[in-house]
Amino acid sequence: MVKVLFFGQLKELLDCNETSVDIAEPATVDDIKNELKLRSERWANLLSNGPVLVAINHSMSMSSDQVNNGDEVAFFPPVTGG
Repeated sequence: MVKVLFFGQLKELLDCNETSVDIAEPATVDDIKNELKLRSERWANLLSNGPVLVAINHSMSMSSDQVNNGDEVAFFPPVTGG
């Protein structure tokens, strides 16, 4: 099982800050996203459209990076500073 966190506007639009996903190893971030997209059309749209950054265990990651059972995956929109 993978713990999935959402931050920023993504958290607000999904109305969810945390969930979990059962995975078969090996899995990638894309596999996690695809599993989440099955939850509803709104989730599919929000996770497919626009930029979404991801971190695995607090390290910035790419969609092709491997995810293991027990990992924490966080999705969040890009942040700009000023």
